[in-house]
Amino acid sequence: MEDALGPEQLATYFALTEATDLLHHAVEQHLRADGDLSYVQFQLLARLAGTNGRLTMTELADGVVYSRSGLTHQAGLLEKAGLVTRGPCPDDQRATVVTITEAGRALVDKVLPGHVRVVSSLLFEPLSTQDIDALGEIMTRLRDHMRSLPPRSAAPRKRRPRS
Repeated sequence: MEDALGPEQLATYFALTEATDLLHHAVEQHLRADGDLSYVQFQLLARLAGTNGRLTMTELADGVVYSRSGLTHQAGLLEKAGLVTRGPCPDDQRATVVTITEAGRALVDKVLPGHVRVVSSLLFEPLSTQDIDALGEIMTRLRDHMRSLPPRSAAPRKRRPRS
């Protein structure tokens, strides 16, 4: 493994991070304006809406790139807003199940068309069908490589040193 990136690698890295940041910013602006949601809150609601409506906090943590404490905080905000409920898992007393409410589903349905418009116009509009196929294959390979390590939720918690 080299200690430095070559010029092509560096240019590719910066193009990828800038494009991702620009897309994320536009999506976040849309979600705030149309649903008063953060991107993470939208991810949680969309994942729940895309399943049977219930996932454990661990399953949510494995699918969303966010800290455990941050995820717990966001789930608490969604619960306070009446968009999800949280309760004990019937199969595992240590686990917490998050369930999307009808209000949560309605909010996902409300913001999804605008979300699709933003993603379509910024990400897919300038690409050909072949570009989309190639990008999908590359991004899937990269995601799978990056996720080949154990899920973050399975990693031991870091303890803060006592002062």
